[in-house]
Amino acid sequence: MPVNSLSDGRKAWQRRNRVQTFSQWAMWLIGTAVFVYCWQHISDATTWFFVWDAPKIADDILTRAMPPRWSYIDQLWDPIWDTLNIATLGTMIALALAVPVAFLAARNTTPSALLIRPIALLIIVATRSINSLIWALLLIAIIGPGVFAGIIAIAIRSIGFCAKLLYEAIEEIDATQVEAITATGASRWQVMAYGIVPQILPSFAGTAVFRWDINIRESTVLGLVGAGGIGLQLSSSLNTLAWPQVSLILLIILVAVIVSEWVSAKVRGAII
Repeated sequence: MPVNSLSDGRKAWQRRNRVQTFSQWAMWLIGTAVFVYCWQHISDATTWFFVWDAPKIADDILTRAMPPRWSYIDQLWDPIWDTLNIATLGTMIALALAVPVAFLAARNTTPSALLIRPIALLIIVATRSINSLIWALLLIAIIGPGVFAGIIAIAIRSIGFCAKLLYEAIEEIDATQVEAITATGASRWQVMAYGIVPQILPSFAGTAVFRWDINIRESTVLGLVGAGGIGLQLSSSLNTLAWPQVSLILLIILVAVIVSEWVSAKVRGAII
């Protein structure tokens, strides 16, 4: 800590010296200036009349949406089933593709750290950087609207997420177990099957369940762009201002998310 001498010769301990204090105040000043500039830019681009009128509009929509139109629930069973299928099948496809990508990306299992590993990391980054809605829009333009486009969109979006967590788990394994199996004369595939896979299996299972839980949420909105699922009914109800139907659909989505959260928590608890 900095030390200053008082007039009587005693030492005064300070948390920061003069340069550090000045630097901290300069950072606060710069941060405040950036915030004010950004806020001014946002304020100029905002129609504040609609913002101040928002509570009144929200109250009007809430009044129109209550009570939910329970008779419409018979038309939601198939869409919610499609949503669950999109999330489940998309997750399964993603896991099947993420496992080899993860082994190619991990430093201790990749065949080539100079060529293959950068390609695997590029796949991970590319699939994680684009939202599933954007993937769905692209796929709808290529293969047409429907549930299949939603499944592929969820799968592509999930590859990078699953592969990243898996390759990090592979790099953190206990190397002594691998060395022990290698010392017995085991082949590369035997080392992988008996020395690496058992160590990453809990992480793999936890990642699969966690990503499935996330995909349940993401698949509920893919229908807004035409990729099937309950989001398609939500989009049509919003377009026709059928607010009682909208409230029922949102309630069904909430229940589905709560159930998926409960299931994933139980599975993760059993694994751990």
